[in-house]
Amino acid sequence: MSEPTQEDVISAVSSIFSVRDVAITLEKMEFEISDSDFKERFVLLAQRLESINLVCFLRKSEGKILIQVNRLPPESKKKRLLSREWLQRILFGVVVAFVMVDGYYRTLGANSIIYIGEPFDFAVLYTISLVGILGVHESGHLVAAKIHKIRTSWPYFIPGIPVVGIPTFGAMIQSRGLTVNRDILFDVAIAGPIAGLVIAILVSFYGAYTSPILDDSIADQLSGSLVKLNDSILMTLALATFGKAGPDVEVLMSPILFAAWLGFLITFLNLLPAWQLDGGHMARSIFGQKIHKIATYASVGVLFLLRYEMMAIFILLFSMKNMSVRPLDDISPLSKNRKLIYIAVIAIAVLCAPLPFSVWP
Repeated sequence: MSEPTQEDVISAVSSIFSVRDVAITLEKMEFEISDSDFKERFVLLAQRLESINLVCFLRKSEGKILIQVNRLPPESKKKRLLSREWLQRILFGVVVAFVMVDGYYRTLGANSIIYIGEPFDFAVLYTISLVGILGVHESGHLVAAKIHKIRTSWPYFIPGIPVVGIPTFGAMIQSRGLTVNRDILFDVAIAGPIAGLVIAILVSFYGAYTSPILDDSIADQLSGSLVKLNDSILMTLALATFGKAGPDVEVLMSPILFAAWLGFLITFLNLLPAWQLDGGHMARSIFGQKIHKIATYASVGVLFLLRYEMMAIFILLFSMKNMSVRPLDDISPLSKNRKLIYIAVIAIAVLCAPLPFSVWP
C-alpha cells in the first residue's frame, strides 16, 4: 500500500466535512471545520483514515472545532517465541485443565461431607459453567467491537491457582483498533458484563439445585472448618428459589454454585467505575476523565470495605500508570439512552456485589 499524500488526506476530510482552514506541519495536519453535526461524520472519517494507517483526533480550541491527523505508529515486528494465536490456545488449554482439576477436588471435598455426585462429572459441568461465563463475557466484547468495526484479538484466558485458590483470574481481549467516541467506548464495555451475567444467572439456578442443605448437627460440627463466602443478592435469590436461603439455613456450595459465585463476583468487579475495567470505561464515557479518576479511588475504597484488599491494591497501582482510554472524539457527549442504561448498570453491580451481611429477613 502506497503512503497517503497530503492531497489524499485533504480530499478525505473535505469529502465529509466543510473545511475552513488547514494547517500543515511535519508531524501533523490540522483542519478547522464548520460542521455542527460532526459526531457520526467523524466516525466515518476515523475508519476511513485508519484503513490507510492514519489517526485523527477531534478537539475544541478557542471556540474552533479542529480535526488533527497523524500517522499511526508502526506495528511492532519483534520476533516472538510463540504467535499470539498459539499463546491464546495454550492459555485456554491451561485454564480448562486447571478448572477441571479444581472442580474435581472441590467435588471430593463436598463428597467428604455429603455425597453430591461423581467428581469427574461435576468437574466437567464446573468447567463448562465457569469457562462459559468467562467466554461469553469476552464474546460480548467481541460482538460489540465487530459491530463498531474495531479490530480486537481473541481472548487471552489467565490461569489461576487451582485447589488452594481460584483456577482462573478471568480473561481479556486486546483492542487493535481505535475507539472513536464515547458511545462506542460505552457499548464495547457494557456488552461483556451483561453477556456473562446472563450465563452466571443460569448457572446459579442449577448450582443452587445441586447444593444440599446441611443438617444442624453437621453444620455445628463443621462451623469452624467451612469457609463462609459472602453472597450477592442474585445468589440469594437463586438459593431462595429452591428453599435454600434464610438466616438458619446452611448450604454446602457445590462446584457449580461456586462457578456462579465467581461469575457474579467477576461481573461486580468489572462494573466498578474504576481504572480500565469495563465499568471504568463506562464511567469515563459518561463523566469524563476527572470524575472517572475520583470514581476509581472510590471503587478502591469499596473493595477495601468488602475485604478485597488485593484487588483494590492492584487497581490502585495500575491506575497510577494509565488511568483510562481517551476516545478520538472526546467532545461529543454520551447519548441520552446510554446514560439511562448506566443507571441499570449501577443496579446490576449492587445485585452482584458480595455483601458482608445477609439480605434475608
